Amino acid sequence: MSRLPGAFKDQAGHCERLGSPFMGQLLRLLAKHWPIDTTTARKFDAWQGDIGPGGASLPLRLAGGLHALVLSGQDDALAAVYPPHQVSDHALWAEVKRALITHDDFLNQWTDNAPQTNEVRRSATLIPAAQLVAQHFDLPLQVSELGASGGLNLMFDRFALETDGGTLGSKSPALTLSPDWRGVMPKNTGFTVASRRGVDLNPLDAGTKKGALRLLAYLWPDQPERLARTRAAIKALDATVDRDDAISWLEQRLAQPHPGQTHLIYHTIAWQYFPEAAKQRGTSLIEAAGNNATDQAPLAWFAFESDGRDDGAAMTLRLWPGDVTLHLGRADFHGRWVNWQQT
Repeated sequence: MSRLPGAFKDQAGHCERLGSPFMGQLLRLLAKHWPIDTTTARKFDAWQGDIGPGGASLPLRLAGGLHALVLSGQDDALAAVYPPHQVSDHALWAEVKRALITHDDFLNQWTDNAPQTNEVRRSATLIPAAQLVAQHFDLPLQVSELGASGGLNLMFDRFALETDGGTLGSKSPALTLSPDWRGVMPKNTGFTVASRRGVDLNPLDAGTKKGALRLLAYLWPDQPERLARTRAAIKALDATVDRDDAISWLEQRLAQPHPGQTHLIYHTIAWQYFPEAAKQRGTSLIEAAGNNATDQAPLAWFAFESDGRDDGAAMTLRLWPGDVTLHLGRADFHGRWVNWQQT
Protein backbone atom coordinates (compact mmCIF):
# COMPACT_ATOMS: atom_id res chain seq x y z
CA MET A 1 0.00 0.00 0.00
CA SER A 2 1.37 3.40 -0.97
CA ARG A 3 2.56 5.70 1.78
CA LEU A 4 2.24 8.76 -0.44
CA PRO A 5 -1.37 9.77 0.33
CA GLY A 6 -0.53 10.09 4.03
CA ALA A 7 2.63 12.06 3.24
CA PHE A 8 0.70 14.41 0.93
CA LYS A 9 -1.92 15.05 3.65
CA ASP A 10 0.76 15.64 6.28
CA GLN A 11 2.59 18.13 4.06
CA ALA A 12 -0.71 19.83 3.18
CA GLY A 13 -1.28 20.59 6.85
CA HIS A 14 2.22 22.04 7.23
CA CYS A 15 1.74 24.28 4.21
CA GLU A 16 -1.66 25.49 5.35
CA ARG A 17 -0.29 26.39 8.78
CA LEU A 18 2.47 28.34 7.04
CA GLY A 19 -0.05 30.39 5.09
CA SER A 20 -0.44 28.55 1.77
CA PRO A 21 -4.03 27.40 1.12
CA PHE A 22 -3.16 26.63 -2.50
CA MET A 23 -0.48 24.12 -1.48
CA GLY A 24 -3.02 22.58 0.88
CA GLN A 25 -5.50 22.25 -1.98
CA LEU A 26 -2.92 20.80 -4.38
CA LEU A 27 -1.46 18.28 -1.95
CA ARG A 28 -4.85 17.09 -0.73
CA LEU A 29 -5.87 16.45 -4.33
CA LEU A 30 -2.70 14.44 -4.86
CA ALA A 31 -3.47 12.46 -1.70
CA LYS A 32 -7.01 11.77 -2.89
CA HIS A 33 -6.10 10.64 -6.40
CA TRP A 34 -2.68 9.00 -5.92
CA PRO A 35 -1.23 6.92 -7.51
CA ILE A 36 -1.01 8.07 -11.12
CA ASP A 37 0.40 5.62 -13.68
CA THR A 38 3.70 7.40 -14.34
CA THR A 39 7.39 6.65 -13.95
CA THR A 40 7.60 9.32 -11.26
CA ALA A 41 4.77 7.76 -9.27
CA ARG A 42 6.34 4.31 -9.44
CA LYS A 43 9.66 5.76 -8.29
CA PHE A 44 7.95 7.44 -5.36
CA ASP A 45 5.99 4.33 -4.34
CA ALA A 46 9.19 2.28 -4.30
CA TRP A 47 11.09 4.88 -2.26
CA GLN A 48 12.76 3.54 0.88
CA GLY A 49 13.01 5.44 4.16
CA ASP A 50 11.26 8.57 5.41
CA ILE A 51 9.36 10.23 2.54
CA GLY A 52 7.89 13.09 4.59
CA PRO A 53 9.09 16.55 5.70
CA GLY A 54 11.76 15.11 8.00
CA GLY A 55 13.21 12.92 5.25
CA ALA A 56 13.11 12.91 1.46
CA SER A 57 10.17 15.37 1.28
CA LEU A 58 8.67 13.67 -1.76
CA PRO A 59 5.48 15.79 -1.69
CA LEU A 60 7.50 18.99 -1.90
CA ARG A 61 9.72 17.55 -4.63
CA LEU A 62 6.67 16.91 -6.79
CA ALA A 63 4.99 20.22 -5.97
CA GLY A 64 8.23 22.03 -6.79
CA GLY A 65 8.46 20.29 -10.15
CA LEU A 66 4.92 21.32 -11.04
CA HIS A 67 5.63 24.92 -10.04
CA ALA A 68 8.79 24.84 -12.16
CA LEU A 69 6.67 23.95 -15.18
CA VAL A 70 4.58 27.07 -14.51
CA LEU A 71 7.47 29.44 -13.80
CA SER A 72 9.48 28.32 -16.83
CA GLY A 73 6.54 28.70 -19.21
CA GLN A 74 6.53 25.02 -20.15
CA ASP A 75 2.82 24.52 -19.47
CA ASP A 76 0.43 27.43 -20.06
CA ALA A 77 -2.63 25.33 -19.28
CA LEU A 78 -1.25 24.44 -15.86
CA ALA A 79 -0.35 28.09 -15.27
CA ALA A 80 -3.98 29.00 -15.95
CA VAL A 81 -5.12 27.07 -12.86
CA TYR A 82 -2.24 28.23 -10.63
CA PRO A 83 -2.26 31.41 -8.52
CA PRO A 84 -3.21 34.17 -8.89
CA HIS A 85 -6.10 32.23 -10.43
CA GLN A 86 -8.50 30.51 -8.04
CA VAL A 87 -10.20 27.42 -9.44
CA SER A 88 -12.27 24.48 -8.25
CA ASP A 89 -10.74 21.21 -7.12
CA HIS A 90 -12.10 19.61 -10.29
CA ALA A 91 -10.45 22.16 -12.61
CA LEU A 92 -7.14 22.08 -10.74
CA TRP A 93 -6.93 18.30 -10.66
CA ALA A 94 -7.74 17.96 -14.37
CA GLU A 95 -4.70 20.05 -15.31
CA VAL A 96 -2.41 18.63 -12.63
CA LYS A 97 -3.21 15.06 -13.72
CA ARG A 98 -2.55 15.96 -17.34
CA ALA A 99 0.75 17.65 -16.40
CA LEU A 100 1.87 14.65 -14.34
CA ILE A 101 1.43 12.44 -17.40
CA THR A 102 2.58 14.86 -20.10
CA HIS A 103 5.72 16.00 -18.25
CA ASP A 104 6.58 12.68 -16.60
CA ASP A 105 10.17 12.70 -17.87
CA PHE A 106 10.77 16.23 -16.60
CA LEU A 107 9.20 15.52 -13.20
CA ASN A 108 11.04 12.23 -12.83
CA GLN A 109 14.36 13.99 -13.34
CA TRP A 110 13.40 17.03 -11.23
CA THR A 111 12.44 14.91 -8.22
CA ASP A 112 15.77 13.08 -8.11
CA ASN A 113 17.08 15.99 -6.01
CA ALA A 114 15.83 17.09 -2.61
CA PRO A 115 13.96 20.40 -2.24
CA GLN A 116 16.17 23.44 -1.88
CA THR A 117 14.98 26.78 -0.68
CA ASN A 118 16.62 29.95 0.44
CA GLU A 119 13.96 31.55 2.61
CA VAL A 120 15.29 35.11 2.68
CA ARG A 121 13.07 36.12 5.61
CA ARG A 122 15.23 33.94 7.85
CA SER A 123 17.71 36.81 7.66
CA ALA A 124 15.33 38.56 10.07
CA THR A 125 16.98 36.36 12.73
CA LEU A 126 20.52 36.76 11.39
CA ILE A 127 20.55 40.56 11.39
CA PRO A 128 19.82 41.01 15.12
CA ALA A 129 22.04 38.04 16.03
CA ALA A 130 24.97 39.58 14.14
CA GLN A 131 24.23 42.86 15.91
CA LEU A 132 24.62 41.13 19.28
CA VAL A 133 27.86 39.45 18.20
CA ALA A 134 29.30 42.78 17.07
CA GLN A 135 28.28 44.45 20.31
CA HIS A 136 29.91 41.68 22.31
CA PHE A 137 33.25 41.66 20.51
CA ASP A 138 33.32 44.91 18.46
CA LEU A 139 35.15 43.28 15.53
CA PRO A 140 34.31 42.69 11.84
CA LEU A 141 32.66 39.36 11.08
CA GLN A 142 34.02 36.38 9.19
CA VAL A 143 30.82 34.57 8.19
CA SER A 144 30.44 30.80 7.61
CA GLU A 145 27.00 29.38 6.74
CA LEU A 146 26.28 25.65 6.91
CA GLY A 147 23.61 24.39 4.52
CA ALA A 148 23.70 27.62 2.53
CA SER A 149 21.83 26.37 -0.57
CA GLY A 150 22.11 29.27 -3.05
CA GLY A 151 23.83 31.62 -0.58
CA LEU A 152 21.11 34.26 -0.43
CA ASN A 153 21.17 34.50 3.37
CA LEU A 154 24.92 35.02 3.26
CA MET A 155 23.97 38.52 2.12
CA PHE A 156 22.03 39.36 5.31
CA ASP A 157 24.11 42.49 5.95
CA ARG A 158 22.78 43.90 2.66
CA PHE A 159 19.19 43.62 3.95
CA ALA A 160 17.26 45.75 6.43
CA LEU A 161 15.05 44.58 9.31
CA GLU A 162 12.20 47.02 9.88
CA THR A 163 9.86 46.77 12.88
CA ASP A 164 7.76 49.09 15.02
CA GLY A 165 10.70 49.18 17.42
CA GLY A 166 13.19 50.46 14.85
CA THR A 167 15.38 49.37 11.96
CA LEU A 168 18.54 47.26 11.86
CA GLY A 169 20.85 46.36 9.00
CA SER A 170 21.83 48.10 5.80
CA LYS A 171 21.00 51.76 5.31
CA SER A 172 20.72 51.13 1.55
CA PRO A 173 19.12 47.70 1.55
CA ALA A 174 18.65 45.40 -1.41
CA LEU A 175 15.41 44.43 0.31
CA THR A 176 13.60 45.14 3.58
CA LEU A 177 12.21 42.48 5.89
CA SER A 178 9.20 43.39 8.03
CA PRO A 179 8.22 40.42 10.20
CA ASP A 180 5.69 40.55 13.00
CA TRP A 181 8.23 41.43 15.69
CA ARG A 182 7.73 40.91 19.41
CA GLY A 183 10.29 41.91 22.00
CA VAL A 184 12.94 44.59 22.38
CA MET A 185 15.31 44.94 19.43
CA PRO A 186 19.08 45.01 20.01
CA LYS A 187 20.71 48.43 19.92
CA ASN A 188 21.57 49.56 16.41
CA THR A 189 25.32 50.01 16.73
CA GLY A 190 26.06 48.44 13.33
CA PHE A 191 28.22 45.55 12.20
CA THR A 192 30.56 44.81 9.30
CA VAL A 193 30.96 41.57 7.35
CA ALA A 194 34.61 41.29 6.35
CA SER A 195 34.23 37.99 4.47
CA ARG A 196 31.51 35.46 3.77
CA ARG A 197 31.40 31.89 2.53
CA GLY A 198 28.94 29.01 2.69
CA VAL A 199 28.77 25.28 2.10
CA ASP A 200 26.14 22.90 0.79
CA LEU A 201 26.14 19.31 -0.45
CA ASN A 202 24.36 20.49 -3.57
CA PRO A 203 24.74 24.27 -3.86
CA LEU A 204 22.66 26.17 -6.37
CA ASP A 205 24.09 28.91 -8.52
CA ALA A 206 21.25 31.42 -8.25
CA GLY A 207 22.98 33.55 -10.86
CA THR A 208 22.08 31.00 -13.54
CA LYS A 209 18.62 30.48 -15.03
CA LYS A 210 18.58 26.85 -13.90
CA GLY A 211 19.67 27.63 -10.34
CA ALA A 212 17.23 30.53 -9.96
CA LEU A 213 14.37 28.35 -11.23
CA ARG A 214 15.08 25.68 -8.63
CA LEU A 215 15.10 28.23 -5.80
CA LEU A 216 11.91 29.92 -6.99
CA ALA A 217 10.04 26.68 -7.75
CA TYR A 218 10.13 25.57 -4.12
CA LEU A 219 8.47 28.79 -3.01
CA TRP A 220 4.71 28.40 -2.82
CA PRO A 221 2.71 29.75 -5.76
CA ASP A 222 0.17 31.70 -3.69
CA GLN A 223 2.90 33.62 -1.81
CA PRO A 224 4.09 36.13 -4.45
CA GLU A 225 5.84 38.28 -1.86
CA ARG A 226 8.27 35.40 -1.21
CA LEU A 227 8.99 35.18 -4.92
CA ALA A 228 9.61 38.94 -5.10
CA ARG A 229 11.98 38.88 -2.11
CA THR A 230 13.93 35.98 -3.53
CA ARG A 231 14.32 37.67 -6.90
CA ALA A 232 15.58 40.83 -5.16
CA ALA A 233 18.05 38.80 -3.09
CA ILE A 234 19.32 37.02 -6.22
CA LYS A 235 20.12 40.41 -7.76
CA ALA A 236 22.20 41.30 -4.67
CA LEU A 237 24.01 37.96 -4.50
CA ASP A 238 27.80 38.21 -4.24
CA ALA A 239 28.88 35.18 -2.21
CA THR A 240 30.54 31.82 -2.74
CA VAL A 241 28.93 28.53 -1.70
CA ASP A 242 31.28 25.55 -1.81
CA ARG A 243 30.12 22.05 -2.74
CA ASP A 244 31.30 19.93 0.17
CA ASP A 245 30.38 18.03 3.29
CA ALA A 246 29.49 20.76 5.79
CA ILE A 247 31.42 19.38 8.75
CA SER A 248 34.62 18.62 6.81
CA TRP A 249 34.41 22.12 5.30
CA LEU A 250 33.87 23.64 8.73
CA GLU A 251 36.88 21.83 10.14
CA GLN A 252 39.04 23.49 7.49
CA ARG A 253 37.52 26.91 8.20
CA LEU A 254 38.10 26.57 11.93
CA ALA A 255 41.74 25.61 11.33
CA GLN A 256 42.35 29.02 9.75
CA PRO A 257 41.50 31.71 12.33
CA HIS A 258 41.48 35.36 11.28
CA PRO A 259 42.88 37.55 14.05
CA GLY A 260 41.01 40.82 14.30
CA GLN A 261 37.72 39.22 13.18
CA THR A 262 34.93 37.34 14.90
CA HIS A 263 34.16 34.04 13.20
CA LEU A 264 30.35 33.76 13.04
CA ILE A 265 29.14 30.26 12.19
CA TYR A 266 25.43 29.88 11.57
CA HIS A 267 22.73 27.69 10.11
CA THR A 268 18.99 28.25 9.67
CA ILE A 269 16.64 25.25 9.46
CA ALA A 270 19.49 23.09 8.13
CA TRP A 271 21.17 21.39 11.10
CA GLN A 272 18.14 19.15 11.63
CA TYR A 273 18.81 17.49 8.29
CA PHE A 274 22.41 16.57 9.13
CA PRO A 275 23.10 12.97 10.19
CA GLU A 276 23.39 12.57 13.95
CA ALA A 277 27.07 11.66 13.75
CA ALA A 278 27.75 14.80 11.71
CA LYS A 279 25.96 16.98 14.26
CA GLN A 280 27.96 15.46 17.10
CA ARG A 281 31.24 15.95 15.24
CA GLY A 282 30.32 19.49 14.25
CA THR A 283 29.45 20.39 17.83
CA SER A 284 32.75 18.97 19.08
CA LEU A 285 34.72 20.92 16.46
CA ILE A 286 33.00 24.20 17.29
CA GLU A 287 33.37 23.73 21.04
CA ALA A 288 37.06 22.83 20.67
CA ALA A 289 37.61 25.95 18.55
CA GLY A 290 35.69 27.95 21.12
CA ASN A 291 37.98 26.77 23.89
CA ASN A 292 40.91 28.16 21.88
CA ALA A 293 39.18 31.45 21.02
CA THR A 294 40.71 34.73 22.19
CA ASP A 295 39.53 38.31 22.52
CA GLN A 296 41.23 39.06 19.19
CA ALA A 297 39.92 35.95 17.46
CA PRO A 298 36.53 35.20 19.06
CA LEU A 299 33.98 32.67 17.90
CA ALA A 300 30.18 32.84 17.69
CA TRP A 301 27.69 30.09 16.79
CA PHE A 302 24.13 31.06 15.90
CA ALA A 303 21.49 28.37 15.37
CA PHE A 304 17.93 28.90 14.20
CA GLU A 305 16.56 25.37 14.24
CA SER A 306 13.56 23.23 15.03
CA ASP A 307 13.45 21.72 18.51
CA GLY A 308 10.30 19.67 18.00
CA ARG A 309 7.84 22.31 19.17
CA ASP A 310 4.98 23.53 16.99
CA ASP A 311 5.51 27.24 17.66
CA GLY A 312 8.34 27.93 15.24
CA ALA A 313 12.03 27.28 15.78
CA ALA A 314 14.45 28.22 18.56
CA MET A 315 17.23 30.81 18.25
CA THR A 316 20.41 30.32 20.29
CA LEU A 317 23.77 32.09 20.24
CA ARG A 318 26.98 30.79 21.83
CA LEU A 319 29.96 33.08 22.26
CA TRP A 320 33.63 32.35 23.01
CA PRO A 321 35.84 33.03 24.87
CA GLY A 322 33.75 32.34 27.92
CA ASP A 323 31.20 29.97 26.32
CA VAL A 324 28.25 32.25 26.95
CA THR A 325 24.90 30.92 25.71
CA LEU A 326 22.11 33.35 24.86
CA HIS A 327 18.59 32.08 24.27
CA LEU A 328 17.05 34.54 21.84
CA GLY A 329 13.47 33.30 21.65
CA ARG A 330 11.66 31.78 18.71
CA ALA A 331 10.79 32.62 15.13
CA ASP A 332 8.52 31.31 12.39
CA PHE A 333 10.20 28.81 10.05
CA HIS A 334 9.63 31.22 7.14
CA GLY A 335 10.47 34.34 9.15
CA ARG A 336 6.90 35.70 9.19
CA TRP A 337 7.22 36.49 12.90
CA VAL A 338 10.05 36.81 15.41
CA ASN A 339 9.55 36.57 19.17
CA TRP A 340 12.85 38.00 20.39
CA GLN A 341 13.48 37.16 24.03
CA GLN A 342 17.13 37.62 24.97
CA THR A 343 18.04 35.58 28.05
